[in-house]
Amino acid sequence: MELIEIPAAIRAFIDATNAGDSDAFVAAFTPDATLDDWGRKFAGHAGVRDWDRTDNIGVQSHFDLLAIEPGEEPDSYVATMRVRGNGYNGTGPMTFRLRGGLVASLRISG
Repeated sequence: MELIEIPAAIRAFIDATNAGDSDAFVAAFTPDATLDDWGRKFAGHAGVRDWDRTDNIGVQSHFDLLAIEPGEEPDSYVATMRVRGNGYNGTGPMTFRLRGGLVASLRISG
C-alpha cells in the first residue's frame, strides 16, 4: 500500500469529531458539500450539521484512522476508520472528495 500524507481536510474532520467540536466539524466541509451515509443523503452545511447531531458528535463518536489511500477520482481518498461511540460502532471505509482544502463530499458505505 502506498503511504500518503493525510490531507488537512480529513485530519480536521477526524480531529473535530474526536474533540466534540461541531463548529469545526462543519467548517471542514464546503458550503455545498454532500454527505451520503448508507443512502441517507445530507446537503450543505445545514445537512452536515444535522448528520453531525444525529450520527456523529451528537452520539459521542470517536474516529481512529486505520489506513488511507488515493481514491478512484482526482482529489479523492478512501479512509478506513474505526468508529466508537453511542451510535454506530465498527470499522469501514469513508470516501472523501476534496475541493479547495475542504471536504466536498463524503460517502460512508461498506
